[in-house]
Amino acid sequence: QVQLVESGGGLVQPGGSLRLSCAASGSIFSINVMGWYRQAPGKQRELVATISGSGSTNYADSVKGRFTISRDNAKNTAALQMNSLKPEDTAVYYCYVMSLGSGYWGQGTQVTVSS
Repeated sequence: QVQLVESGGGLVQPGGSLRLSCAASGSIFSINVMGWYRQAPGKQRELVATISGSGSTNYADSVKGRFTISRDNAKNTAALQMNSLKPEDTAVYYCYVMSLGSGYWGQGTQVTVSS
């Protein structure tokens, strides 16, 4: 089993920044992909960004140029730097990890962008 703990969510004004962190622990043998997804009220969960073990990244078009995903393989952590936040970025953000063919989710952290 892999446990994921997210932190860093909160309330921010439009145009502001937040940094989300995710720490993986437990039976970690090899983490292939780490990523962030989000789910707004009444909407399906959607991909925000992913990063492979070699550092290759993938972003949703809606966050390109504003969000940056990073990871520390030695510490099994991932981060999502979110800049120029918009009200439409409001959602619960979930950390996701794929390890040895199995996917794991964090409990989610709320991000609210509002004036």
